[in-house]
Amino acid sequence: MDTHEKINCQLVSSDHSDCKESGLKQDDFKQEHSRHIKPQPASSAQAKFVTRAAGLSDLAALVDIEQNCFATDRLSKRSFRHWLQSPQCIFIVIEQATQIVGYGLVIMRSGTRLARLYSLAILSDVRGQGVGKLLLIELEKLSVEAGKLFLRLEVEKTNKRAISLYQAMGYKVFGDYKNYYENNNDALRMQKSIRHYSNFNRLPTYPWYEQTTDFTCGPAALMMAMKSISADMSMDQQTELDLWREATTIFMMSGHGGCHPIGLALAAEKRGFNAKVLINQTLPLFTAGVRSEHKKQTVELVEAQFASRAATKGIQVETAEFDLDLLQSALESGGRVLSLISTYQMDGYKVPHWVTITAMDDDCLYFHDPSVPDGHVMGFDCQHIPLAKEDFIRLSSYGKNKLRTAIILN
Repeated sequence: MDTHEKINCQLVSSDHSDCKESGLKQDDFKQEHSRHIKPQPASSAQAKFVTRAAGLSDLAALVDIEQNCFATDRLSKRSFRHWLQSPQCIFIVIEQATQIVGYGLVIMRSGTRLARLYSLAILSDVRGQGVGKLLLIELEKLSVEAGKLFLRLEVEKTNKRAISLYQAMGYKVFGDYKNYYENNNDALRMQKSIRHYSNFNRLPTYPWYEQTTDFTCGPAALMMAMKSISADMSMDQQTELDLWREATTIFMMSGHGGCHPIGLALAAEKRGFNAKVLINQTLPLFTAGVRSEHKKQTVELVEAQFASRAATKGIQVETAEFDLDLLQSALESGGRVLSLISTYQMDGYKVPHWVTITAMDDDCLYFHDPSVPDGHVMGFDCQHIPLAKEDFIRLSSYGKNKLRTAIILN
C-alpha cells in the first residue's frame, strides 16, 4: 500500500501514513457502526446536505474528490478500496442532491480509546457552507458510538481555515512535526476529548523511540523514561541493544528472551537513575509457559541473579498488589513509570510488552508504545495513547498468573 501526504487545500485534515490496519484485531462494535450508518440529514439551515456510510459504489466519486482537492500525495484508488472494506475505520460521505461533495475517514486503534482523523476532503463548490463542520460532528458522534474517547489529527500549520475550525470545535494543539509534509511544511498535532471524559488540555513533552527489533520493547521504554529525566541520555540502537543484553531473561516461551523488570531497574541504576520495582507476585515471573526444563532453569537462574544484584545495589523491589493511584502519585511527584502490558487486546497476540506511561488524568492513562504497527511510516499513533483506566487494568495483567509489574524511575 502506498504512502501519502495531504496538503490541505479546501478544508482538509490529513494523516501521512497509509497504514495497513488489517493485522489488528477487529473491535466487537466496529461492524455495526462502519457499514450500517443510517443517512443523517444536516440541520434545517443546511438540510440539503446528508451524511451516510461510504461504500464501494462511491469509489469513483471519492477518487474524483481526491483529484480535485489535492495537488499532491493523493490517496490512491487502491487505498480507498482498502479503507472502504476495512473494519478498522469509520468512512462517511456527505451528499448534496445525491451528489457526493466530500468525505471523512477516521481510523481506529484496537484496544485503545483513540481514533484518528485520517482525511477530510470537501469540494470547493460547497466551501463556506459548514460542510466540514457537519462531517466532523458526524465523525465524532460515530467515534463515540464506537467506544472512543479521543479524536486526533494533524493539520498543516499554514492551513488557517482548517485550524480555525478545529479550534472552534475544541481541538487542542499538543505538539508539532517539523518538515512533515512533502513540501517541507510543518504540521500541528491536535486532539479532542470527544466524550468530555477528562480535562485534557496539553500532554507533556515526552521523548519517543521506536524499538528496532521485535524483542527490545523494554530497552526502548526505558530509554524514553531516562531521556525524559536527562537530556544527556542517548536513544539509539547501540544503547537499546546494550540495555537488552543487561536486562534479558535469555529465554521466553519461544525465541529471544524479554526484559525482566528487575533487570531493567539494574540497567537504569547503572546509568545513574534511582529505580523502584513493583511486582504483584513472587519470582519466578516468566516460566509458566516455558516447556523446556533447561530454558526454565536458565530463566529462574537469571531472575535469582537479578534479585541478588538488586539487593546489593539497594534497589527496592516491592512484592505486593499495586494500583493506578500509586502510579499516578509517582507521576505527580516527578517520577517516570514503565509498565508491562499484554498486547492481546491491541493486536491479538499474547506477548508481554513494555510501554512508558506518560501521563494520567481522572479518567485516562496515556502511554508511549515503542512498537509501530506494520504500515505506519511514523509513530504518531504510538505516542500518548489514551486508555480509560478500567481498560488499562485489564491490559496490564499478563498471563495465566495475572502478572502485573511496573518500574518507577527518578
